[in-house]
Amino acid sequence: MKRGADRYEFASDNTASICPEAWDALQRANADKAAPSYGDDRWTGQASHLVREMFEIDCEVFLVFNGTAANALALAQLCQPFHSVICHEHAHIQTDECGAPEFFSGSKLLVTRGANGKIDIDEAEATILRQPELHSPKPRAISITQATELGTVYTTDEIRALNEFARKRSLFLHMDGARFANAVSSLGCAPKALTWEIGVDVLCFGGTKNGIGAGELVIFFKKELAREFDYRVKQAGQLASKMRFLAAPWVGLLTGAVWLHHAEHANRAARQLAEQLRSEAKIDIVFPVEANAIFVRMNEQLVRGLHERGWDFYKFIEPDVYRLMCSWSVTEADIADFVGDIVALKRNEEAKH
Repeated sequence: MKRGADRYEFASDNTASICPEAWDALQRANADKAAPSYGDDRWTGQASHLVREMFEIDCEVFLVFNGTAANALALAQLCQPFHSVICHEHAHIQTDECGAPEFFSGSKLLVTRGANGKIDIDEAEATILRQPELHSPKPRAISITQATELGTVYTTDEIRALNEFARKRSLFLHMDGARFANAVSSLGCAPKALTWEIGVDVLCFGGTKNGIGAGELVIFFKKELAREFDYRVKQAGQLASKMRFLAAPWVGLLTGAVWLHHAEHANRAARQLAEQLRSEAKIDIVFPVEANAIFVRMNEQLVRGLHERGWDFYKFIEPDVYRLMCSWSVTEADIADFVGDIVALKRNEEAKH
């Protein structure tokens, strides 16, 4: 029986190793005896060029160390301290970033609701109406998570509707794209069709969950919004001196659409896992499986048994909803082993009764 490090960890797509393409690019960058610092190297230039090709627009591209910094600094660029940002109650910027967006921007997060992790426009409207004048922070941006923290995906029509809502109120539209690749794969559309063509102003494009070790992209589709953002990055301690080691893995990921292939694999694995959990283990799937996340309902005894067998995952929503994540590295054997253990544990429990 596999244990510990030999087990695939369904706890997060962050747990996967660096993918071969990113690793090879990193090794090639390391083979350079020396390179200019702070982003003046050829690797950073190539990564930026590949991003512009991918989105088919002359956008501004910045590298920071992680997703929290990407979101926090992007929102700080859009907002003044007296502003507010509308987001979903399950948004990563609300639940998992330790107040960083508010710390760096000085603005307040206004939490709203909506089914399946998506912002409901009527709820957003009600939230804004509760901020009627200067005694309340002025709404300045809407932040959407794509794919959402509940594993669902905003369609192009849904984003377009949010953009129309935002423009009527002079709001910017920010996209936390930690799993943007999975969303593109799920919808089968061009990256531009999911971003700037339908009104997204700034995208935080995540690679850590898609095969690289560190380094996320902040992409401004309107260049004027990026004015002096490089100073903001430096002040926040997010300017890498050896930038090539953040950029090179992105070159590996963006060349030949590797980023999309990995996302397709992760999404396909999630669908396969969900189907086997339903049909073989009779497990209830809570939310639609549209990207690489599966949310399941399990009792404590079953969860304890799986943990004892070396499987790692955690509770996401009380009292009994757990999240399972698939990454670029999960295999059919991993899925079969996991489902097999659930079936065996449930059979043992039934035998006791």
